[in-house]
Amino acid sequence: MTRPSYKELYNKIKRAKEAVLGNRIAFVDPSVIAADVLEIGCLVEDILDVLTDILNEISPANYAGTSPPQRSYEADIEGCELFSFKWESTRLGCEIYLKFAFKDDLMWLVSFHQHRETKGGQNGKKGLKLPKWPWRNAD
Repeated sequence: MTRPSYKELYNKIKRAKEAVLGNRIAFVDPSVIAADVLEIGCLVEDILDVLTDILNEISPANYAGTSPPQRSYEADIEGCELFSFKWESTRLGCEIYLKFAFKDDLMWLVSFHQHRETKGGQNGKKGLKLPKWPWRNAD
């Protein structure tokens, strides 16, 4: 059986929503998450509201991880399975990459940023496409 299944991913998204609503969330690297959140135009203090909104945007079809899921090597969540998603966010107006894991009763946020291309450019990364801000004219 191929893992993760659609049902498993659906349940992981549901569990993530419940964790955010219950304020049971931790950050693997808070300074990186803070910088990435600011880069997409969100205030750090609004992260729970933003996560609530974007978790309602994703579905199992947006899974961007491996099969089976990779396991973390980060000290706080070592050995925990990583679940990553990539989709065009209506809330944020750009393509978002989100990665999280669960340990005990906590959802651990590993990555939350605008999707970055991995080919070409400086250090193997292309420039970022700016989000579509509500006050900007469409390009």
